[in-house]
Amino acid sequence: MNKAVKNGIASCILALSVIFIIVGVVGEEPVEVMQKAVRICLECIGIG
Repeated sequence: MNKAVKNGIASCILALSVIFIIVGVVGEEPVEVMQKAVRICLECIGIG
């Protein structure tokens, strides 16, 4: 593979990653993850 093809593939992967991050943030996924993390932590220390 030449350098142009590798750069094109890398650019596509980068763009796709950014799109998936934006979709996750818009869908409030960080809130879900934080709520689950808090529940797990509280269960580990015996409060939840």
